[in-house]
Amino acid sequence: MYKIFMLIAIPVLIIGWVAYWLWMRKITEEEKKQPKKESQRLTKTKSEVSEWAQKMKDFKKPEIKKPPNQYEQKDQN
Repeated sequence: MYKIFMLIAIPVLIIGWVAYWLWMRKITEEEKKQPKKESQRLTKTKSEVSEWAQKMKDFKKPEIKKPPNQYEQKDQN
């Protein structure tokens, strides 16, 4: 039973990978033929990311005020 399964599965798997490779090659060739252009949405997203990155660069971490030590408070009273 296992041998029969493998005799069927391996060729099907190989055929599938070859078909996938040919399909991806076809898509790549079609993409090369198309002119390069950016959509407005992509341009907007890039500008938003760039603005966000600038905000992160300019961000200053707030100072954390440590609460007074409990032991020091008792000594002062």
